[in-house]
Amino acid sequence: MNTLVITGGNSGVGLQSARDLIDAGNRVIILGRDKQKGEKALASFGVARNRAIFLSVDLATHDGVKDAARQINEITDKIDGLLHSAGIFDPRDIRTKDGLPLFFALAYLSRYHLTQLLLPKLLKADHPRVIMMVGTVNKVPKFDIKKFQSFEKFNFWTMTLPIVGACMYYANYLTKTHPKIFAGCTTPGVARTEIFKNAPWYFRACVAVARPFLNSVELAARNPVQALLEGKGTSAYMWNKPGNFQRKFAIEVNKEDQKALIDTSHKLTGA
Repeated sequence: MNTLVITGGNSGVGLQSARDLIDAGNRVIILGRDKQKGEKALASFGVARNRAIFLSVDLATHDGVKDAARQINEITDKIDGLLHSAGIFDPRDIRTKDGLPLFFALAYLSRYHLTQLLLPKLLKADHPRVIMMVGTVNKVPKFDIKKFQSFEKFNFWTMTLPIVGACMYYANYLTKTHPKIFAGCTTPGVARTEIFKNAPWYFRACVAVARPFLNSVELAARNPVQALLEGKGTSAYMWNKPGNFQRKFAIEVNKEDQKALIDTSHKLTGA
């Protein structure tokens, strides 16, 4: 039985992914901050809940990520797959106790940090995979590493694409430095979840009007689940069409920017 770790797996697309992975006969370890949501998620699995574990952790901080890795390492000998679905859509400049923008910490840095800490257990699996959910793009976003490191002034709208790019650069880094690991990114598109609850009122109004046309969580979870179970190749890939596993492109990066990104990530986390 494969053991799969899912961040943000207690709601939305992450929860649907966990449900699909359990239905496929796997064991899942779900990470989330809200204990009540976690218990509700476990209850929703019915008789299969004995193959699911919920860990209440705060992935927004360095200490929280370390605690998550410690708990995971205590309960499993190997990790066959890691799905990063935890994220936030909030344009406010909210800072973590480490002084970093919450959006940056959740949508990129914690993904790097947790994966690095779990590498020993991932490398014990026969075919380990690391998949990150990101926003929709048709090519690898370019970003200025100097601006990427400037956290004094944070702008959610201008940081969204660089964060997607950072995840893609890291996926490429994983496949090149650890050829045994398949890594990739996939987008859920705009799905019918509660992720926009902290968005500006006008944005929420637009989402409410468009809600009937948004992706269902079942459709949004299809590619992440398939990538986690079947993804393979010597390159990292990006699946950019929800529900269409055949539509993907290889992630190619600027090596200098990639090195700067990894060096910055290591400096911030120590991992």
